[in-house]
Amino acid sequence: MWRGLASPAQRGGLLALLAAALFGLSTPLVQGFGAGVGPFTTAALLYGGAALVAAVMRQPATREAQLRRGDLPRLVAMASMGAAVGPVALAWGLQRTSGSSASLMLTLEAVFTALLAWRWYGETLDRRVIVAVALLLVGGVVLVLEQGLVGQVQLLGLLAVTVATVAWGVDNTLSKGVADRDPGQVVLVKAVLGTLATVLMGWLWNEPVPGLGPALALLAVGATGYGLSLRFYLLAQRAFGAARTGSVFAFAPFIGALGAFALGDRSGSWLMGVGGLLMVCGVVLHLAERHEHAHVHEALEHEHAHTHDDGHHTHTHDVMPSGSHSHWHHHAPVEHTHPHVPDAHHGHSH
Repeated sequence: MWRGLASPAQRGGLLALLAAALFGLSTPLVQGFGAGVGPFTTAALLYGGAALVAAVMRQPATREAQLRRGDLPRLVAMASMGAAVGPVALAWGLQRTSGSSASLMLTLEAVFTALLAWRWYGETLDRRVIVAVALLLVGGVVLVLEQGLVGQVQLLGLLAVTVATVAWGVDNTLSKGVADRDPGQVVLVKAVLGTLATVLMGWLWNEPVPGLGPALALLAVGATGYGLSLRFYLLAQRAFGAARTGSVFAFAPFIGALGAFALGDRSGSWLMGVGGLLMVCGVVLHLAERHEHAHVHEALEHEHAHTHDDGHHTHTHDVMPSGSHSHWHHHAPVEHTHPHVPDAHHGHSH
């Protein structure tokens, strides 16, 4: 489905948009179903739902590269930031501010992700990408301003949501290191670690046990808004790089604000439309990106899911497999020209 699209930017961008839609819609739902539920318990239920859906998303080693022992420290750090600090801070903040304003503040996650990807991985941010990130950021600022003017912003709540964006920015950047592993396995390990940590913290804080209805609802929200969303996010990073995925994912707050509006939050105004339009322009710029020049691939050996029709995997098999498959393989040095983005094969400098 995705490989039929014209460019890697379109493939990665649409996967990131799908992840954004699922996560964005989860924010007002968490506020509604999590009312009266402790923040640690809320986080535990969300990642418990993610673990349940991830358990059925795992792929065999012939289809996807499996996690290795050396990935464990990275996964622990991802779970600590993304499955414990992030959702706990968000759940706490959602109980102290409006669903719309909290959704829109999550725009900052993209900024932290893009900056960290640039610093940690040296991902190229050309002028088009910088303008796209700026449009998404300005759109988010306009949306938060709009909420402030109608009296929906409470400072402590938004500060907590900001802490969540920093935690998820670190998590997003760390996840690039395992983007070529089986996403179902990555989501499962991260979700289980996050669930165990937050269940323990909820018990230590003596949070009350929620009713069956809210618990099942939060599990369902976690399965889609956290489990499936993270799967698509990892696939987008694989195709698109960490900075660009994080930037397109910034559209999630606007989707969340629309979801809050659909659920009865009528605090919006014309400024929300202006902010949303700026963010749409930023996403369109990402999808229209075409980065092409002559570049050199050094010799490389690694393992990940691949096909033999992308111009980079020219090795042979005794019996040529059909479709995507995974195994350890070698890339010979080559120089060529084609459109590309910062994926596993295009980490060169500019």
